[in-house]
Amino acid sequence: MKKIPHGTIALACILLTQLGSFAAQPEAGKMIQVSPEQDDLVPYWLYLPREHATSKEKLPVVIFLHGMGERGNNLDRVLVHGPPKLIAKGKHFPFIMIAPQCPNDGRKGRGSAKSFWWHPEGPIDKVKNIIDFEKKRLGRIDPDRVYITGLSMGGFGTYQIVSRHPGYFAAAAPICGHGNRITDKGSLQKAFANLPVWAFHGDRDNVVRLADQQKTIKVLEEGGATIKFTVYPGVGHDSWTRTYNNPDFYKWLLSQKRNQNGNESPE
Repeated sequence: MKKIPHGTIALACILLTQLGSFAAQPEAGKMIQVSPEQDDLVPYWLYLPREHATSKEKLPVVIFLHGMGERGNNLDRVLVHGPPKLIAKGKHFPFIMIAPQCPNDGRKGRGSAKSFWWHPEGPIDKVKNIIDFEKKRLGRIDPDRVYITGLSMGGFGTYQIVSRHPGYFAAAAPICGHGNRITDKGSLQKAFANLPVWAFHGDRDNVVRLADQQKTIKVLEEGGATIKFTVYPGVGHDSWTRTYNNPDFYKWLLSQKRNQNGNESPE
C-alpha cells in the first residue's frame, strides 16, 4: 500500500476545512456563519427557511444591514438586532436571510474611514456580490424577490446599494437612515422612482435626525417615487424593534415583486 506523506494529508485537511466553512449550507430552519476568503465578499449569516427542505420553488431573500455598533470581525455582533436576532431566538421566517458584517478599519475619523455601509468605496458592493454568489450556489433564490433593509448605518446603506444597483431589488425598507450622503441625486431618484419603499423613523431620534430622512424622501418624491413612511411618536434611536417585530412589515415586504409598477430588471 502506497504511503501518503503526512504533509499532504495535513494540507488536504486544511483545504477541506476551509472549503467546508465556506461552502456549507445550513439545515432548513437553521442559520450558519459563512466566512469567505475572497476579497470581494465579507462574512455573513445565512438562514434557510423550512420551506427550503419541503419545496423546490425559488424563495425570496431578505438582506439585513446592521448598524454601526455591530461592525468588526465577530459575526455574533450581528445577532443583536433585527431578523438575525429573532432567528437566533427561534423565530421562523418563510424567506432566505443574508446578514453580512461590515468590517471596521479602526479609524476614528469618519471622514477618513471607508468601513461604513454608506461609503461608496466601502464594502457595500460586496453585499451585492454575496447575493449573486448565493443565487448561483443555492439555486433557490427568486431574483424577482430580493429585498433590502437595514437600521441606522444599515438604513444609510439601504439607500446607497439601491442607488448603485437600480432595478436589482424588489423593495427596500430603510430604518432611521437617509440618503443625503449620495451626491448624484439624479441617480438616486431614478433608482427609487418605481421601487416600493417603506421607511421608518422615531420622532425623538437624536442620533439620526428625523429631518434628515424626511429630506431624502422629499428628494425621492420629487423624482416620482411613492414612499410609505412610518414615524413612531416618542421613539428615539430604536425604530427598528417595533418594525422587525411587526408581522405586517414582512407581509408587505414579501408581497412586492420586481417588474411590478415599472421596477424593471436591468438584466
